[in-house]
Amino acid sequence: MCGVIGEDGLVPRARSRLPVVCAAGLSLLMLVFAWLLDSDSFRERAEMFLFCLTVERFIHSMCLFAEEWLVHSRQRYRGRINEIFQACFQGHVILGMCAIFLMLMFGAVSFSHEQWSTMAITCAVYLLLNSLGVLGPAPVEISEICEVKKMNVAHGLAWSFYIGYLKFVLPDLQNKINQYSSTRVKLSSPRLHILLPLNAVVPTKPEEEDTNVVFHENLPELELDIAGVRNRSYKNCVYKINQDNKTFSCVLEYATPLRTLYQMSQESSAGFGERERKQQVLLFYRTLSQILENSLECRNRYRLVLLNDEHTGDPHYLSRVIIQHLKQQDGEIHMDPIREPPNEIHPVPEEGQIRNFKSALYATFPEDPMSSEPTLMFSPPQSLRSEPVETTDYYK
Repeated sequence: MCGVIGEDGLVPRARSRLPVVCAAGLSLLMLVFAWLLDSDSFRERAEMFLFCLTVERFIHSMCLFAEEWLVHSRQRYRGRINEIFQACFQGHVILGMCAIFLMLMFGAVSFSHEQWSTMAITCAVYLLLNSLGVLGPAPVEISEICEVKKMNVAHGLAWSFYIGYLKFVLPDLQNKINQYSSTRVKLSSPRLHILLPLNAVVPTKPEEEDTNVVFHENLPELELDIAGVRNRSYKNCVYKINQDNKTFSCVLEYATPLRTLYQMSQESSAGFGERERKQQVLLFYRTLSQILENSLECRNRYRLVLLNDEHTGDPHYLSRVIIQHLKQQDGEIHMDPIREPPNEIHPVPEEGQIRNFKSALYATFPEDPMSSEPTLMFSPPQSLRSEPVETTDYYK
């Protein structure tokens, strides 16, 4: 036998129902023990505690409903009260409250003032402990929920997209664009535009979605030795976007992991449908934004373009959105690389906040750095709700 641990020792197995069986067995033993100690008042006490548990869960669900309705109704549920209700209230809690209401209305159960006081204190203590997180799920329970609900898909895909692709491509993007622009037309933007459709439908070619988006040519390839593959090729494409007799050019591509999300939504064994797929796309967008914002080597070299899937009837929606992003970048403050004296190595700013006044002035006016005053250009107010805010300080 070889000395390597087998697959069974590396790959975790799916969790079984053993905790449920153990809890059910222990609960049965405790109920029998309580009945043996005081069989006369066993039924009355059982009804009181069932009443407390049901009311506690119902009040907790009401608190959740207040948060979702008042704060997240439009963003998460598009104002649909029935979806908020389904997300906050479990079916057995509603049935339990209905049963309690009917029993109290018809006098099937009655409690003394002392019992009502005890139940009120029990509910108050439960809500307090639950709000403080004392009764929250254990880490192993959270892990099981994520595995069962397939909630880690988008997070893993975002990290895979960054580690396996963007981390190689984005830092070298400026060099490839410089090589391209030295012999060809200058691009409208030096960034990689990553398209993320909310419906996760990724066409083979952007021309299939919009005829105004036309493939032009490829940037110089990047070849790396990765995972045993020699000279693995990474390349990006330049597209021309036509609108109103004007032509824009930029580097763009779809986020390929979204193809995985779409294919998974078509498989019943994957565990989520269209609504869950859309939530995963949004989670993918948010996670990827956070990853790239925290990456110094990728910052300001990309543009995430979130595409709404509710644009039926507009055949040129894609080109319109891309051009809107390009125009917005034209109005942003941009700095050309600083021209440094030979044999000196200094950081070269690309875009961001201007803090080193002398270096910025020398980069902008190399011939006569003190002959004129610096000018700041500001873009007109535009909505940035759906885009991450990028701030860069290369002098910090």
